[in-house]
Amino acid sequence: SSSSVCESLSSVMLQLWLCLNAAVNSSSHAASPEDFPSSKRPERIDYKLKRQDSTKTLLIKSEQLLRIEEHDFAIRPGFGGGAIPVGIDVQVESIDSISEVNMDFTMTLYLRHYWKDERLSFPSRTNLSRTFDSRLVKKIWVPDVFFVHSKRSFIHDTTTENIMLRVYPDGNILYSVRVTVTALCSMDFSSFPLDTQNCSLELESYAYNENDLMLYWKNGNDSLRIDEIVLSQFFIENIHASSGLAFYSSTGWYNRLFINFILRRHIFFFMLQTYFPTMLMVVLSWVSFWIDRRAVPARVSLGITTVLTMSTIITGVSSSMPQVSYVKAVDIYLWTSFLFVFLSVIEYAAVNYCTTLEEMRKLKGGKLTPFPKMTTTLTSDPLTTPTQSPDIRPMEGTRLRRRRSARQNVDLLVSHSYMIDSYSRLAFPLSYLLFNTIYWSLYS
Repeated sequence: SSSSVCESLSSVMLQLWLCLNAAVNSSSHAASPEDFPSSKRPERIDYKLKRQDSTKTLLIKSEQLLRIEEHDFAIRPGFGGGAIPVGIDVQVESIDSISEVNMDFTMTLYLRHYWKDERLSFPSRTNLSRTFDSRLVKKIWVPDVFFVHSKRSFIHDTTTENIMLRVYPDGNILYSVRVTVTALCSMDFSSFPLDTQNCSLELESYAYNENDLMLYWKNGNDSLRIDEIVLSQFFIENIHASSGLAFYSSTGWYNRLFINFILRRHIFFFMLQTYFPTMLMVVLSWVSFWIDRRAVPARVSLGITTVLTMSTIITGVSSSMPQVSYVKAVDIYLWTSFLFVFLSVIEYAAVNYCTTLEEMRKLKGGKLTPFPKMTTTLTSDPLTTPTQSPDIRPMEGTRLRRRRSARQNVDLLVSHSYMIDSYSRLAFPLSYLLFNTIYWSLYS
């Protein structure tokens, strides 16, 4: 019947539609890049990848322009001829720290090298230079300059390595790096903290002696530039460049460049932390001269306090300094001040002793009885009286008079012990003032 025919046609059409849909899905899946190996992918995908990796083709063009593959850059320029001149200039960015304990300083600077390598010359109509980063530096020859007496050094790498290479058409090259170096500085602390230190940063080629490489300052004294630098403890009096030669017994003579800077220490910090407290402690120890000599607890506690405070100041200064084998200026001042404080304690000990003797003698019923006056002298005639020979005065009698005079002075001092405090009130300040005058005139 007609109805059965229609149903059969509709089923056939449905099967055909399903087959076509399955064929379309399978063809789209087969065309995806993931189902093809890299060697059998369509050419359209290869062209797209080549367009994305355009930096590689540019780098190859630069290397071809400089003919890097045609030369052996493990050998210096002009090998077999004279020494290659390498100019240096430095811009000091900062002096980060100066350590007296470690005897070193840390400096950040821009180090620039200038030389000519005709192997890197290239044709150019505009005569413009080309600038590269650290990736090309590793493929060409660069000077092997290092820092003599350096403890630590590194090239900054934030956000990338701070290295710049500029090549000119005629083969002239500028190579610049930003580096931080910690180097040794031999300091003399004999006048510390009223001292002036002379430190230097030294540059030298490691492998090439003066027959192969000649280091020199690019622009003479103008080759060294410095930014405005403010240090906490030092003032930069002068900074200048110099050059010289260094000899090694096994390899010969090398050119060496020096960055010399003179540092003068700020004294105000040490005046607040060391000198003023020391002066106050010495003056405070003199207060005991005006306290009654019978007030033993007050004077003893004051003396012990000043002695301990001086010991603390000396210990604090010594802990922040290197253990040198010679006397520093601050040591002279501190130990002399400590001696004044210690003598003030000894002065009260003498006063207290004399006061105790005076009170004991008063308790016994009177002052100290002086020696009896000896008016007799020895003569050849024992019957001779002193009036008969008044001019004969032997040496033994003279010695007895001297002993009597010293004993009388001791008796006078014991009976008037308050006079020790009276003399100390004047003697101690004048002596300390004289010491300060001599000290500051010698070291300042």
